[in-house]
Amino acid sequence: MPQIGKSDRFFMQQALVQARLALFEGEVPVGAVVVHGGEIIGEGRNAPIALHDPTAHAEIQALRAAASALGNYRLDECTLYVTLEPCPMCLAAISHARIARVVYAAPDERAGACGGALDLNRAAWHHFTPIIDTGPCEAEAAELLKNFFQMRRG
Repeated sequence: MPQIGKSDRFFMQQALVQARLALFEGEVPVGAVVVHGGEIIGEGRNAPIALHDPTAHAEIQALRAAASALGNYRLDECTLYVTLEPCPMCLAAISHARIARVVYAAPDERAGACGGALDLNRAAWHHFTPIIDTGPCEAEAAELLKNFFQMRRG
């Protein structure tokens, strides 16, 4: 069973700040932060509409910022906190970046690649397999998403 600690909750709260910013901007409310040595070195939120970029998921935005901060595309001593289970595209990017650990809040049964819809983290083709933990702030992240989609369909 994963050990979710106090710092995991803190960093997930920071990812939720990014998710709320995405919501305010009219994007699907997903946020992410990358942590290295106890410090946030990259933040991201969904922005495919604003950036006209289908790859502008929260995880990708946070990975780009972290890689720039470190001056290296390898993020092997980093943890990624994200409010929604990563999709296949994001999990592949996470693997290529060599993120050591991923912590996500809400599972995604429709498109999650860490066991929600499928489990690509166990795929043999991955270059690197990060540790996957779940749980902190799940209810809050799920509620943000549920409310967003209810308003859209409303």
